[in-house]
Amino acid sequence: MNDTSRKWGTLAVACAAVLLLSVDLTVLHLALPKLGEDLSPSATQLLWIADIYGFALAALLVTMGNVGDRIGRRRLLLAGLAAFGAASALTAYAPNAPLLIAARALLGVAGATIMPSTLSLVRNVFTDPKERTTAVGIWSSVSAVGFALGPIVGGLLLDHFWWGSVFLINVPVVVAVLAAGFVVLPESRNPRPGRIDLVSVPLSAAGVLGLIYALKEAATGGVARPSVAAAAVVGVAALVLFVRRQTRLAEPLIDVALFRRRAFAATVGAELVAVFAMLAMSVVFAQYFQLVLGWSPLLAGLAGMPGGLAAGAGGALSGVLVHRWGRGPVVSAGLALTATGFILFSRIDMETPYLYMLAAMLVQGVGMGFTFAVTGDTLLASVPRERAGAASAISETAHEMGGALGIAVLGTVLTTTYRNGLALPPGLPDGVAAEARDTLAGALKAATALPGEAAGAVATAARQAFVDGIQVTVLTGAAILLALAVAVPFAMRGVPKVIPETGEEEPSESPAVVR
Repeated sequence: MNDTSRKWGTLAVACAAVLLLSVDLTVLHLALPKLGEDLSPSATQLLWIADIYGFALAALLVTMGNVGDRIGRRRLLLAGLAAFGAASALTAYAPNAPLLIAARALLGVAGATIMPSTLSLVRNVFTDPKERTTAVGIWSSVSAVGFALGPIVGGLLLDHFWWGSVFLINVPVVVAVLAAGFVVLPESRNPRPGRIDLVSVPLSAAGVLGLIYALKEAATGGVARPSVAAAAVVGVAALVLFVRRQTRLAEPLIDVALFRRRAFAATVGAELVAVFAMLAMSVVFAQYFQLVLGWSPLLAGLAGMPGGLAAGAGGALSGVLVHRWGRGPVVSAGLALTATGFILFSRIDMETPYLYMLAAMLVQGVGMGFTFAVTGDTLLASVPRERAGAASAISETAHEMGGALGIAVLGTVLTTTYRNGLALPPGLPDGVAAEARDTLAGALKAATALPGEAAGAVATAARQAFVDGIQVTVLTGAAILLALAVAVPFAMRGVPKVIPETGEEEPSESPAVVR
């Protein structure tokens, strides 16, 4: 196999691997209603089922990115794919909510080995800056298309099989990607890898998980709970110690000096906020189509597909726009378009025509495509190739943290608005009223046990409260996106359209070294 064939073959395998992960994430969102019926998770358990994959993945991405730089990115990717297939089978047959949460955590651990490996392999085989921008744009587009395909695959499976089938389908896909990877992928690693600091690994994980746990507990039970303060203190303390340790180590897990570079710091922030909004909305609208409008999982998947395809088109177009406008303006335009889509979504109700939804999805999707393609390439190009795994891990940590926090924060806004706005008819049994106030799915399930007129009143009130919650939630997301759209051009001012291959356009001071 010649170098050109291997180069594009590597991109194909990397795209297939990331497609698997993005499909898996959106498939879960579509499966949540059926999963809720079969396993009857509480509202908190439902959030953990949705979030734990991203939390586990985010906690280990930095470590796994460094492991790939040291032992070889090809080796880590292939091992991670095998583990992902095994964890998918465990998830598919989880008999209850706690075991499903545990299985999803294992999927996150496996996913942490895959994510940084794909981008770092692409970074290392595409050494020409223009080709690299194109390759990363394709990678981003495929990832976006995965978000569109996930609901379709999930809808087809859920219309015929149980909810676990959406995870079991991963197994044959993993086998195919593994076979191709063994043949195509070249090995690459840092020629001067050094050692992994075993103290930094638990500090990074404890910091991430401590803060997220505090956020989730505060959202579900209030900030006055002792567990919230304890988790927040542990998280902040661990992250402070982690950062201080990285500045003094000869071989840090994260070179914190990278964040002194505008290209690097601005793109990490833009990625986090963009994913924050996107994944939260994916969960919200999967429920809107199925539980509010009453569509089947397949129809709901088809309805959401244009947004992902538009994101893929935006990612493919972004490379052309970067050479005309520059990186900062393209990212800013992407965030502004995404916010515009959110503002359009704020006008929906229970009788909104699908064509209106389609227009909002297309605007949002193109904006997301612009943002992710440009930020991904900028971040990778800002560091030397030997540090591609660590840089990719930071990028993917921003993705996963943003997605998890988006589901937690915007999901909390939605849940709070739903509960505060739910106007149930008087005289309901206490158990029915409590279940209806927990979630929309719970309300619709509780309504089936009531007489016809009361059942209709509860279902209608719950659907209306959920739609009102969507309106508040998307406006909250739009405000965050617009604020970032204004800030990005200033933060990325001076970043060149074509970043030199060395990645050293903004030299920074070397950290002090301790042994």
